[in-house]
Amino acid sequence: MKKVQLLVIAFAFFALQASAAITNPVKPKQQLRSEIVQIIGTNCPYELDQKECTAEVLFTINSKSELIVLTVNTENKNAESFIKNKLNYKKVSHKPTKEGELFLLPMRIVKGS
Repeated sequence: MKKVQLLVIAFAFFALQASAAITNPVKPKQQLRSEIVQIIGTNCPYELDQKECTAEVLFTINSKSELIVLTVNTENKNAESFIKNKLNYKKVSHKPTKEGELFLLPMRIVKGS
C-alpha cells in the first residue's frame, strides 16, 4: 500500500512540474532571437492578406542544440507552415540550461512593399 501511495505522490509531483514548465515558457534571449530571425530570413514566400501577420512560436531546444517547434499560434495557416518548415530541427548556438525548457517567441511578419 505504501508503494502505491509513494507512486501516486511521485506522479503528482511530476505532473505539477511539467504543468509549471508548460504554463511558464520563457522569452528567448536576444542572441537566440537574432539567430531565429536569421534562419527565417526576410523573404516571405506567400502573399499576406493583410499588411502584417503575428504569430507566437512555442519551441524547445534539444540536446543537439536543434530547435523543436511545438506550436505556432497564428490565424494565417501559410505563416504557420512557413515558420515550422524554416525552424524545425535547425541548429542554434544556444545550449539549453535545463532539459525541456520551453520558449515563447512572439513574431510579426510584415508584408514587403
